[in-house]
Amino acid sequence: MTTFRIQGKAQLAGEIEPQGAKNEALQVICAVLLTPEPVIINKVPDIRDVNKLIDLLASMGVKVERLGTERYRFQADAIEAGFLESAEYREKAASLRGSIMILGPLLARFGGARIPKPGGDKIGRRRLDTHFLGFQELGAKFSYNGKDGLYHIDATRLKGKYMLLDEASVTGTANIIMTAVLAEGETVIYNAACEPYIQQLCRMLNRMGARISGIGSNRLTITGVEALKGTEHTLLPDMIEVGSFIGLAALTGSTITIKNTGVEHLGIIPTVFQRMGQQLVVKGHDIVVPAQDEYVIESFIDGSIMTIADAPWPGFTPDLLSIVLVMATQAKGTVLIHQKMFESRLFFVDKLIDMGAQIILCDPHRATVIGQNRQTPLRGIKMTSPDIRAGVALLLAALSAEGESVIYNVEQIDRGYQHIDQRLGALGANIERLP
Repeated sequence: MTTFRIQGKAQLAGEIEPQGAKNEALQVICAVLLTPEPVIINKVPDIRDVNKLIDLLASMGVKVERLGTERYRFQADAIEAGFLESAEYREKAASLRGSIMILGPLLARFGGARIPKPGGDKIGRRRLDTHFLGFQELGAKFSYNGKDGLYHIDATRLKGKYMLLDEASVTGTANIIMTAVLAEGETVIYNAACEPYIQQLCRMLNRMGARISGIGSNRLTITGVEALKGTEHTLLPDMIEVGSFIGLAALTGSTITIKNTGVEHLGIIPTVFQRMGQQLVVKGHDIVVPAQDEYVIESFIDGSIMTIADAPWPGFTPDLLSIVLVMATQAKGTVLIHQKMFESRLFFVDKLIDMGAQIILCDPHRATVIGQNRQTPLRGIKMTSPDIRAGVALLLAALSAEGESVIYNVEQIDRGYQHIDQRLGALGANIERLP
């Protein structure tokens, strides 16, 4: 188990560029299965989850060629169907939640697939109903075999259909889109997720020959085609990293320039951090986060306490609530953090309380944070990273704390953040990686 040892209270300064978007990478890399022609993807982040997905595809027979540091060529012209029967496949697919998104392309192109229950963060119930109900609407039949631990799906003839999704699931929407592009006839997906990463997937598929309209809205219309061709695609900057770096600058009172942020794709994220009292200066595609002696949480117009809650896009992403929560501990004012989607994602606050934060965990979904306005700084402790986003939130807390902190299980952080210790070290952070 890898460990970070952090010396807090360092003053940071300089420039940092976000990696390619993790959540987009997991979708578009799966989409290479839809065509036998080469697909080139740029800005692929060097993180555990993406690397495990690439390894899984390579084991299935996809030709993978690394063209550069963040540039890959994929060609799925010789998929080995027998691999899906192997113990190696079950082990690799079960270790990665993103593996669920290979289902849509396999069903669309090969008429069948199987998948074990995927892994991922333990942050509460993460049901797969939206995926499977969408496949069923298109004509797929599936069953779960308790003996081999696999979902078996037959999709020998897929036909387009109107469907209203039970929730605006991002991965569910992506999976259904990738299934429908090769299905017979027209598919309408209403209550579709419309995150920038879904928009990117749709535009990539259209360049490959798909016919998708309504991109950017929650109502997508897909006219099936017989085959798709190759393309080249560049990932967006990771919006979660952008938000994390804003929170880092605020917590440490540092001036940091975040380069090439893709500001036009960030939605409400900058506004939420400004409501938390942090000034932001947009310069072209860059965001400058200036050092502030204090940052004051806004109140609502009627004077009531600010609430920051997650919501489907264009609402605030749940992946940044943990960053906002940690940032609030040193703000001036009080905020209610409402995590609506996952009932276990706030359980890391006990570690912040041990560090000296004043937080009331109201229930599994809500926490009230009383900011200390830097008058009572956090103190370093030993702690364990429970998942990707909480792990980075704890890392930011440790960097702002007095004394030394130790974070165990940083493999969780490595799943979503590329060489984070080296990149923050270049800003002046004192982080030592220990085996």
